[in-house]
Formats: sequence, structure tokens, C-alpha cells
Amino acid sequence: MTAFLDFEKQVAALDRQIAELREMGDDPSLNIDNDIARLEDKSSKLLREIYGKLTPWQKTQVARHPDRPHFKHYVAGLFDDWMPLAGDRNFADDQAILGGLARFRGRRVMVIGHEKGDDIPSRMKHNFGMAKPEGYRKAIRLMQLADRFGLPVVTLVDTSGAFPGIQAEERGQAEAIARSTEQCLALGVPMVAAVVGEGGSGGAIALAAANRVLMFEHAVYSVISPEGCASILWRTSDKAADAAAAMKMSAQDLLGLKVIDRIVAEPVGGAHRAPEAAIASLGDAIEQELAALAGLPRDTLLAAREEKFLAMGRA
Repeated sequence: MTAFLDFEKQVAALDRQIAELREMGDDPSLNIDNDIARLEDKSSKLLREIYGKLTPWQKTQVARHPDRPHFKHYVAGLFDDWMPLAGDRNFADDQAILGGLARFRGRRVMVIGHEKGDDIPSRMKHNFGMAKPEGYRKAIRLMQLADRFGLPVVTLVDTSGAFPGIQAEERGQAEAIARSTEQCLALGVPMVAAVVGEGGSGGAIALAAANRVLMFEHAVYSVISPEGCASILWRTSDKAADAAAAMKMSAQDLLGLKVIDRIVAEPVGGAHRAPEAAIASLGDAIEQELAALAGLPRDTLLAAREEKFLAMGRA
């Protein structure tokens, strides 16, 4: 069963009616196929209408949906010969960031991304996708490895932000994030990043300073969460919806601001309703971007990436 969001109550009510009618359909004396078809059509139209005009706060809720595909689902659906590589060769292996060698539609790549987990044990294991310094240092190590062997880098961003705990600060969280961002910018190989859910703060940009930055239609990308912004500006998280609107964190706003390069369409109702279709759609977009970057000289890739980020915010 799909977990419905608070703005989907009408759709939830229709789907309950459909489920009840389906249960009654086992009775051979009843012919309710027409009623089911009518309600399904109404539900589909309503869902399309709702998702055609989502507010930034509603998009944030969709981006956080627990059934949305995570890193492991993209790896399973898009990459072959996946060989995970662990550890930062310094302190530990951070399970919030996963990475390794893989083959993407015939092309050898290094794939790195945040993993949130999809149930209580896995969320605890992956720390809800909030990486510690060793996670970013692992990403740096893997990017350097990819650069050494001439492999394109693909990153999948989905985090509310880097882990803010005291132990992370003690081990140099800010420095690790800065170094990871620096390594993205220094890559002499093509790099494509995709914001597939939440792109939160430095924890996101540390894996997203790429030649091409893609973003799912209902993903969000911002310097702080709406709740965090509201707590700073209004001293209450109740203003999160206002903060989300003010921060311009939707894919549509960020494309207009040239922070991202491309919006990847999601199935009607969000990626969580048809994950296989969403994963395939993202795969097609990544393939096209890698093909466009393939064969470009190292100096060209470096210069283009540098100019891309320096141009942000210019009048």
C-alpha cells in the first residue's frame, strides 16, 4: 500500500473505495467493473491535477517519501557488475555514502551516492543518509581512483545534510565536505550528479559539484532544510512551508537560476508510485549527459566545470 501524504487525502479516499469494490468483486452476482474503472479514472485525473501544481513544501514531502527509490535501487536497476569499495583508509567505513565500480549501459563508471535506508534497521545502519567525515573522505578516495583510471563519475544525491553530531565535528566534518567539493571540481573525467530526493546543504554539494547536475521533478535542493530555515528566521518550524517557498528549492526554480542543468520527469504521483519507471527515466538522462561529455579533453572538462559554478549568482 502506498503511504499517502497529507495533501493526497482525496486520492486516498478514492483508492480505499476502489479496494473495497475489488473485494466485493469476488461475488459473481455483482458486476462492478464499470464502477472501478470510473473511480480509477477519477483518481488518476485527481492525482495528475494535484501533482501538476505542488507547492515547494509539498515537493519537499514528496522528496522525503519513505517509498521513494534509494541508492541501492538505482544500483540494482541501472548498473551491472557492481563492485562496492569501502572505507576511507583513515578511520572507518561510513555506510551513509556508498560507492564502487560498475558498468552503466556498457560504460565503465564510478558510482557514488547517499543511502538513507528503507526500514528501521537499514536507516539506522545508513544513519538516514547523513554522512560523517569518513563518508566524504571515502568519496574523495573513489573520485581520485576514477580520475586515475579515466572513469566517468556518477553521483546520486539524497540527504537531508551531513551528520551534525559532535563526533563528526571532532573528526573534521567541515574540512571533509570542503575537500570533497574541491575534489569534484578537480576531476579530469566527466562527472554527472543527480539529485534524486533531498539535496541538503554541504552534505549534498560535496557530491554534486559536477559538469552536469540533474534533478528529479519533485526533488529539492537547498542550503538548509525548510524547518531549519524557519527556526532561524521565525523561531518556529511551523513556518516551514513559507521557508520552502522563499528558498527557491524546487527543480523548476533551480533550473531557472541555472543551479541545475536538467529536470528529469517523474511518473505521475512521484517516483515512489512507479519506481522502475523513475529509475529508467533517470538512467536515460544520465546516459545522454555522459555521451555528451565523452571524449572531451581534461582541460575542457575542468574549465567548463569551473566556469559553471563561478557563473552562479552573477547578475
